Amino acid sequence: MARGPIHTAQELGRRGEELAAAHLRRCGMRILARNWRCPDGELDIVARRGRTLVVVEVKTRSDARFGTPLEAVDSRKRLRLRLLARRWADEHGGTAIGTVRTRVDVVSVLAGSGGRWFLKHHRGVA
Repeated sequence: MARGPIHTAQELGRRGEELAAAHLRRCGMRILARNWRCPDGELDIVARRGRTLVVVEVKTRSDARFGTPLEAVDSRKRLRLRLLARRWADEHGGTAIGTVRTRVDVVSVLAGSGGRWFLKHHRGVA
């Protein structure tokens, strides 16, 4: 992952997703998909931990001026993530890959000064 300055929102989001994916691997999760898209929306990260399918929304911000990253995931977004998780499992044979439960997590990433990053993993938000 590049360590240089971030110039666009897209670069900020990409860096946040890289940090989130690395964190999830350290937590023992296996990444199954990243940036999975369908006509109804997108899932940032689809992972598996044991027999649990974990759908992870990554929210990255350069500051908390307009609220925390977690606050950006409102009840409508949480419902949509649940529906997209079900669709992903249906398309990829959720039970065939050995998952029996589904969980929605959010990983909040804040870019701090001096190149420091702050990450918080919110488990089971939906």
